[in-house]
Amino acid sequence: MYSAIRKPIFTALSLVLMSSTLVSCLWLSDNDTHQSVARQWNEVLLDAIRNDYARPTVHARNLFHISAAMYDAWASVRSPEEPFLFGKTVATYHCAADPIPTPNDVNAFQEKAVSFAAYRIIRHRFLNSPGAEDIALAAENLMNVLGYDIANKSDDYSEGSAAALGNYIANCYLAFGLQDGANESNDYANIFYEPVNPNIEPELPGNPDIIDWNRWQPIALTLFIDQAGNPITGAPEFLGPEWGSVVPFALRDEDKTIYSTAEGSYSVYYDPGVPPYIEDEKVATKDYNEYKWNFALVAVWSGQLDESDGVMIDISPASIGSVQPIPASFEDYDTFYNLLEGGDSASGYDVNPKTGRAYEPQMVPRGDYGRVLAEFWADGPDSETPPGHWFVLLNSVSDHPLLRKRWQGVGDILSNFEWDIKTYFTMGGAMHDAAVAAWGIKGYYDYLRPVSAIRAMAAAGQSTDSALASYHVDGIPLIDNHIALVTAGDSLAGDADENVGKIKIFAWRGPDYIVDTEVDQAGVDWILAENWWPYQRPTFVTPPFAGYISGHSTFSRAAALLMGEMTGDEFFPGGKSGFEVKKNEFLVFEQGPSVDMTLEWATYIDASDQCSLSRIWGGIHPPADDLPGRLIGEKIGPAAFAHANSYFDGTNL
Repeated sequence: MYSAIRKPIFTALSLVLMSSTLVSCLWLSDNDTHQSVARQWNEVLLDAIRNDYARPTVHARNLFHISAAMYDAWASVRSPEEPFLFGKTVATYHCAADPIPTPNDVNAFQEKAVSFAAYRIIRHRFLNSPGAEDIALAAENLMNVLGYDIANKSDDYSEGSAAALGNYIANCYLAFGLQDGANESNDYANIFYEPVNPNIEPELPGNPDIIDWNRWQPIALTLFIDQAGNPITGAPEFLGPEWGSVVPFALRDEDKTIYSTAEGSYSVYYDPGVPPYIEDEKVATKDYNEYKWNFALVAVWSGQLDESDGVMIDISPASIGSVQPIPASFEDYDTFYNLLEGGDSASGYDVNPKTGRAYEPQMVPRGDYGRVLAEFWADGPDSETPPGHWFVLLNSVSDHPLLRKRWQGVGDILSNFEWDIKTYFTMGGAMHDAAVAAWGIKGYYDYLRPVSAIRAMAAAGQSTDSALASYHVDGIPLIDNHIALVTAGDSLAGDADENVGKIKIFAWRGPDYIVDTEVDQAGVDWILAENWWPYQRPTFVTPPFAGYISGHSTFSRAAALLMGEMTGDEFFPGGKSGFEVKKNEFLVFEQGPSVDMTLEWATYIDASDQCSLSRIWGGIHPPADDLPGRLIGEKIGPAAFAHANSYFDGTNL
């Protein structure tokens, strides 16, 4: 069990690209000590998120509002750029704007206005955070380093005060945030949602109390510690089931469906339709039930998380990346994923298009790769959450010495300040829209997680052969060498054969086999399915919200496409990015990996696809959650980019 003691937040005097789970991507530019003011505030914000509760929806909104406020402060004295909220009406909220006297030094004016806007919102939004004291200190330190007086709270900018303008813009965003549907004034509490299922208690065998096998279950643990390292009392509530009603950035009303229920109304953007249900009839052309196949695949992949199984795979872009088109129908998912071997339909690349040379193969144990992915993309503890994760990656790309900061890859090279302001505004809008869309779907469809489904099906029995023991139409499918019946003489049979006829799974054995994470590995073996556990900490198990659709897949695909749009290139600078993983140093859930490796991505989409697969190996999502998230992310990223551009070129009216 890991310690919940928090790391001290980094001050403005040490603004270095940091994250406990993500990525500096192996490069620093020659001028990384000359970061823009916007970048410095973004670093303070990311560290604030790491020191707050792990709430992806809330922090996607924070990232957007603070990035947009910085953009407005910057754009207020620009042309043709138009602010987003300053002087505009968004939804029903109007932020009035008076003329701003022309500043003598435009850049200095912008930096000061940006800083006051960011400072005020950060201080307000994280006032009740568990890390509030450290967050306040970091923000105040940066203001002091920049030479700005935090005691200046005036919002009268009529005489040309940059500080007052920043304060005024911050006040507009704070007022806007109190009526945007997030329920911020009540700490983002749910208004009407109630779970239909009682709690699952993973520390006890099985899932005996589940009522509806298609609906989400709260998770009750002796000690629950969220992904930011904060202890939570009791079973955590569903985070953000009504988030679809929050005012978005670029999402359009014509893409929204409002579903009215007895409890309240859900706003669903890009409605993907119902996920596979347990009672669905077999598809005529397939010999399986989609629900059972999806969750059985998660169980099978869990059995691949052992470094000693002898399976070696190439994790370089020569073999991984360039994934094939996503199937539009659940019934075709079996052609996209490799049920027995793991991974998807990626074919890799013949050559690096930037160098003209072939990518060098990198062979590693599959069991190391799956575990590293599960932890690398898990976003916790002390994480900036999935939307912040992509801001860290954006910052890393911005630091790459080969990147030329031309918007869409054309035109003049932008200053660090302008580049950061524009990329943060655009990325913030996309991540906010991804949260609004994904959580609107999560709330309405209210779909269960693998730990609930696998244990429930296994308790019913097996659904493969009516002639065998423990047959039940809703049981888990048997898969040779992966999911089987316990028979007499089996090591799992029990002293009195009490387990004969139960289901066993060849899977990661779970946290009960780990005493010291520095030296112990749970390994993979046959276990009773009633004890199946995702590859996660015993104090977490699975996120406290519905699975369908995957937030990671939605955030990541939207951000990946956006990165390609902003830089004008779908490939990372130089045609390859990567993150170094050191032998026996990287993993936190248990000891490992057994070898050094470098996670490599040729394109931004390759990185996002790897993120999506990580959630299946980690036991958090089945394929049914993943691909709809990727498809919706493909709509969100380009839409956010086009909407942001309409402010940059002054065509947004």
